[in-house]
Amino acid sequence: MMVQFDNSTLPVAIIGGGPVGLAAAAHLLKKGEKFIVFEAGDSVGSSMLEWGHVRMFSPWQYNIDKAAKELLENAGWASPDEEALPTGRELVEEYLLPLSNLPEMKENIMLQAKVVGVAKRAHDKLKTGQRDTVPFQLYVEVNGDTTVIEAKAVIDSSGTWTNPNPILSNGIWTNAERQLHKQIHYGIPNVVQLENRYQNKTTVVIGSGHSAINALLDLATLQQQYTDTKIYWGLRKKQIHEVYGGQENDGLAARGELGIRIQQLVESGRIHILTPFHINGVYPTNGQITVVGELNGEVFTLGEIDEIVVSTGFRPDISFLNEIRINLDSAVESIEALAPLIDPNIHSCGTVRPHGEQELRHPEKNFYIVGMKSYGRAPTFLLATGYEQIRSVVAYLTGDIEGAKEVHLELPETGVCSVNLTTSSCDSDTLASETKDGSCCGSPVLERLEIKKNSCC
Repeated sequence: MMVQFDNSTLPVAIIGGGPVGLAAAAHLLKKGEKFIVFEAGDSVGSSMLEWGHVRMFSPWQYNIDKAAKELLENAGWASPDEEALPTGRELVEEYLLPLSNLPEMKENIMLQAKVVGVAKRAHDKLKTGQRDTVPFQLYVEVNGDTTVIEAKAVIDSSGTWTNPNPILSNGIWTNAERQLHKQIHYGIPNVVQLENRYQNKTTVVIGSGHSAINALLDLATLQQQYTDTKIYWGLRKKQIHEVYGGQENDGLAARGELGIRIQQLVESGRIHILTPFHINGVYPTNGQITVVGELNGEVFTLGEIDEIVVSTGFRPDISFLNEIRINLDSAVESIEALAPLIDPNIHSCGTVRPHGEQELRHPEKNFYIVGMKSYGRAPTFLLATGYEQIRSVVAYLTGDIEGAKEVHLELPETGVCSVNLTTSSCDSDTLASETKDGSCCGSPVLERLEIKKNSCC
């Protein structure tokens, strides 16, 4: 089946009906542009609902897009307390659903619509010809049928939630890991709802980010009631204190509180720390799991494990973009221009300097990857970053070139700014403690990457 639009009325296609995707729709609507949103789930924000039990560490003021807020308030919507911290579910139910149900939005949102391919009309990736002038074609699966819809521009805000990283430290998926899927949870499990699954069991949490910390804190709460619950924490950091973050110095109090709480839990001795731990394999063993790897450089085997929580981050799915010309960094898998700003091999700051359409531009004209997916495999993305990306991209697509260039982004400081470069003049102790005014952020190595002083902070 082929659905064609008149060339003068082609919409902008938005892949993903999460916060950033709906923000794109709101900005396009404000500019009087036609759009269509494709959401693979049965609700907007479907990925968010999978971690709906988790409270965000950024308050409402950072989680609501300005154009979306204007549309909602014009319809009589009352904004939540800007200082309150929403859960993932609250963000969907109190913000995304009301936004998506506005008549001018709802008629342009397709649910249970999975984009499985994007191309240019009559052009494969190799063919140049009139490539920049022909429309995009999106192959969309709806109710088992594939529909082809044309668009004049594509904004991919599909995120990374449905594409988690595996357990193995080298990033490879194995059949053994797939066979253990009933005993492995990726992301942050709802321990309260899954109490029977984790109570009085031995669980290993893998990862060093906020997702891992949330899972550990929830399991520790369960452990207080079910004292035979045993918790291991496996992470690749050389020192456990590297995960504690800015704590009292963090501009987001809830994010800093996570660091304080996990430090207290570690020091209580209630969880078993394995670091630096690099996993080489996981194997089913008599209904349980055996984990094999290297601990402090020595061969290490951990047996009699009942459950594993994998919180090792996510990676972008670009399989449906094979016929689109995109330019991704070979390591981070973000747009190449953005990679030096967010590469955790260079720095571990939680904020990044403002960036917009120019940095997000791909070789394929009028194609953009925004939101969490724009960060590739890098962590520390905040919704406010995605909203400013969208404002800039939509400004460019609608002819406001100067507006697209004027990118402004104010994010709370993390309280830490460390870089991990052996060629830097900063030693390891200094790197772990430097703040935004420190000399590490202005090292010659960073300058060679065209990152200005303080930009990693």
